[in-house]
Amino acid sequence: MRKQCDCQSDQGCSCGSDGGCGCECGEHAGHFERRYQTKAEQIAELEAYLNELKTEVQAVEEHLADLHK
Repeated sequence: MRKQCDCQSDQGCSCGSDGGCGCECGEHAGHFERRYQTKAEQIAELEAYLNELKTEVQAVEEHLADLHK
């Protein structure tokens, strides 16, 4: 069982241990954490991920071109 402390914010534990003391600070106290995404959310996340990958590929290609000089 987790212990309670007097922290009233989501900015970490009042004892200063980033929640490592076992209290519920910094967690979604009173709220549930979503497990599923809508189709639109999945698409947006995958498109953002694809853009990050394309940017990474471009950076690697540029780095290789510099090394070949």
